[in-house]
Amino acid sequence: MLDEKGRLFGKINIIDLLVVLLVLVVAAVVAIKLLGGGDGLPGAEGTSTHLTYTVEVDGVKPEVYENLKGYVEQEGGDQLMASGDMLNAYVTGVTAAPHDEGVSVNTTNGTLVLPTEEGLLDLTFTIESEVVNAVTNEVGTQEVRIGKTHTVKTVHFELVNGVITDCQWGAGE
Repeated sequence: MLDEKGRLFGKINIIDLLVVLLVLVVAAVVAIKLLGGGDGLPGAEGTSTHLTYTVEVDGVKPEVYENLKGYVEQEGGDQLMASGDMLNAYVTGVTAAPHDEGVSVNTTNGTLVLPTEEGLLDLTFTIESEVVNAVTNEVGTQEVRIGKTHTVKTVHFELVNGVITDCQWGAGE
């Protein structure tokens, strides 16, 4: 098989053969990653889990609420996006409640109430999505877990520093 010059079958050097095989393996791995062959859990291709969660965003101006409400109330809701890509997730509801007019801080001299801007609202968004991996619960680039901060971003509006207050998992469609 190997001749005196270290060539396999007298044609190719064994080191050259190993380099060619390594290049082919790397090319195959890159092709699988680019074509999406590695998404989701093993054996879970084509399955998804329906996830409904709520996000509370505090201290929003009333005019912001009035302007975004129409997009959320349209049929199907307002589609979420991340990094310029549309997601399989929709803001399907929003409610508003008056924001507390002050923040209480306990000090050694008693409780101090710091005033906040008057007339602000606390918004609660309902978001429905399909997640491929029910372990990480990723919606775009954000993991969905109760208590995590969350940015609510659609084509029409973006509100940061929301907090996920509830998650309900169900079977995929």
